[in-house]
Amino acid sequence: MTRKRVVITGLGSVCALGPDSDAIWRAMQEGKCGLGPLGFDRRDLKTDLGGEIDSFDDSAIDPKIRPSMARVSDLAVISSAEAMANSALAPGSFNPDRAGAIVGVAVWGSDAVDQAYIDVFLEGKKRANILTVPQAMPGAAAGHVSMHFNLRAPVFGLTSACASSNHAISAAVDQIRLGRADIMLAGGADTPMTYGIVKVWETMRVLARAACRPFSADRDGLVLADGAGIAVLEEYEHAKARGAPILAEVAGCGSSADATDIVSPSVEGPAAAMQACLEEAGLNAADIGYINAHGTGTKANDRIETQAIHSVFGAHAGNLSVSSTKSMHGHALGASGAIELIACVNALNHGVIPPTIGYNTADPECDLDVTPNKAVERKVDAVISNAFAFGGMNSVIALTKV
Repeated sequence: MTRKRVVITGLGSVCALGPDSDAIWRAMQEGKCGLGPLGFDRRDLKTDLGGEIDSFDDSAIDPKIRPSMARVSDLAVISSAEAMANSALAPGSFNPDRAGAIVGVAVWGSDAVDQAYIDVFLEGKKRANILTVPQAMPGAAAGHVSMHFNLRAPVFGLTSACASSNHAISAAVDQIRLGRADIMLAGGADTPMTYGIVKVWETMRVLARAACRPFSADRDGLVLADGAGIAVLEEYEHAKARGAPILAEVAGCGSSADATDIVSPSVEGPAAAMQACLEEAGLNAADIGYINAHGTGTKANDRIETQAIHSVFGAHAGNLSVSSTKSMHGHALGASGAIELIACVNALNHGVIPPTIGYNTADPECDLDVTPNKAVERKVDAVISNAFAFGGMNSVIALTKV
C-alpha cells in the first residue's frame, strides 16, 4: 500500500523573537536576539537572562475558559489559531471528527505550580487555587487546543523533554499515515520563565551567564525561554483538494534512544535518529542542504552533535549549512523544535539560512559551517531539524519541497 504523504499547510508561533511566525522569521533572518534581563521577581536567582515574551493577544479565548488555563495553554491556543488561519482552516470548513492535536511539553503549567507554592508557603493561605491541577497538567495544552477548535480526532499531550515538539510532530504524522485523521495540529509549548523552573536549571550549572553562543569556543551554557509553535499537518490529497497552501512536505521522521545516561548525550543516539530519518524519507546524506541543529550552547551538547553529524554525513558534512536559532529565541524546551520548524520551512521556501548569533571564536571540536552571525542565501531542497533531549530521547524531522 502506498504510504500517505503528509504536508505542512500552516504555521503559528509566539516566542521571544515575536508574536507570530512571520515576525519570528524576519527576526531570524536579521539575526536579532530576543534574550534579555528577566522581568519577573528573581528573588535569590543569580541568573538574569532569558527569553520572555513581551506581550501576546489572547482576546479570542473565552473568558469563561481562561481561569482554567496556565500560560502554556494560552500560548498553544494562540499559536494554533495563527496556524489554522494561515492554513485557511475556518470553523465549518473541515470535519472535526477527522482533525486532532498533539502538543508536546517538557515541563507543565509552571506558573500555576509556582503560584500554588507562593499561596501556601509564602502567603500562608489554607489552600491553593482549585484549578491548579487542570492548569498544570502536561496534557492541558493539547486539551485546550482541542476544545477551542472543536477537534475530535486523536488528541493528546506528549512529553520527552527537549525533543517533545519533534516527537509530537512525528506522532501526528503517524496518525495521518495510519488513516486516523486528515488534519493534525502538532508542535509544542513551554513556559519555563518562572522562579521555580529557572532555580532548578540554575542548580544544574548549565545556564549561560551573558549570552547563548552555540558552537562558539567561548560558549558557556543555554538560555531558557518561553514559547510555542504549532504546525498544521495534512494528508497531501486532502490539502490539495481544498486548495490549501502547501509549505513543505514532512518527508521522514527518525527517533532513537541513547539508553546510556539521563543527562549526558551520546554520539550514537543522535546519529541513529538522523540516519533513521534519512532512511524513512528516502533521502541520501548529500540531499540535505541545511540542518537546524539542537545547538543548545553547552560544551558537551554542541561537541557531541557535531560528531554525530560527521558520523552520518561523512564527507558531505563539510558542505552542509548548519545553524542554531536557539542563539536568538533561546531554549523553549518542549516548544523549541516547533519554533525551529519556522526556520526549516522558510529556508526551503526562501533560500535563506538563518544564522547562529553570538559566535565569537571557532572551536576545533565544532568544525561545521554553523552560519556564524549573519544569514546566508542558499537554495536547499531538503532540510532536517534535530532535537536531542535529556533522557537520551532523540527525534529528527526531514522536510522537502513539494
